[in-house]
Amino acid sequence: MTLTQELAPPQEILQQDIPENVIFPLGDLYSDEPPVETELHLEQILLFLKCLKWLWRDRNDFYAAGNLTIYYSPRQRKSEDFRGPDFFVVLGTERKTRKSWVVWEEDGRYPNVIVEILSPKTAEVDKGFKKELYQNTFRTPDYFWFDPYTLEFAGFHLVDGEYQPIEPNEQGHLWSQQLGLYLGIYNKQLRFFTPEGQVVPTPEEVAESERKQKESERKQKELERQQKELALEQLESERQEKEFAQTKLERLAAKLRELNIDPDTI
Repeated sequence: MTLTQELAPPQEILQQDIPENVIFPLGDLYSDEPPVETELHLEQILLFLKCLKWLWRDRNDFYAAGNLTIYYSPRQRKSEDFRGPDFFVVLGTERKTRKSWVVWEEDGRYPNVIVEILSPKTAEVDKGFKKELYQNTFRTPDYFWFDPYTLEFAGFHLVDGEYQPIEPNEQGHLWSQQLGLYLGIYNKQLRFFTPEGQVVPTPEEVAESERKQKESERKQKELERQQKELALEQLESERQEKEFAQTKLERLAAKLRELNIDPDTI
């Protein structure tokens, strides 16, 4: 090719280099990169953390984390026996920042509650191997799993060493004895609910609710001011009408007297 020859457009070059039998994968494949598989997984984990930390903002006796490694080797080795649940809560411990949860450095404590976020790649492990691990080794009292795409949701409570399914209430929510909260689907996300059935809000939802409440109160005060102003205007209008009527009567009475007619006799 000489210097004066023009290069073919990039698209044409690509088309020439790609064999006809090549099939490209779909664009919505699950990411194979850590720490989380999809955007929905990340949003769900962050949602759990924000809600629980806001609800228990005055407590210092728990630790909640997402996608954090738990080291539980009986030989106290970080190179073996470790797992990273999508979300877990440990009760009766100090609330502080940790780089990982090392069981032998935490007085032998394992999570009280674990939630796994399912995906096609992890569902079999979450429902099989991990369920047995959390039941037999971790002895985690409450275990839940949730699929953010299909909305599959299940929960188990440890009874006599074995997981038993948690029966849903009328709203389809599952009770966590450890948290003292329900878990249930709300707007296609797994949320915490109070024993009374109220969804546990995020700090952003609380701020938005307070903003709306203040705006509602402002509008109510403005409405009351307008109503009061309207009432005063109505009273003033009635006063003026009475005054006008009285003036009219007085003028009529004066006119009658000019005609030697007593208005009181009419």
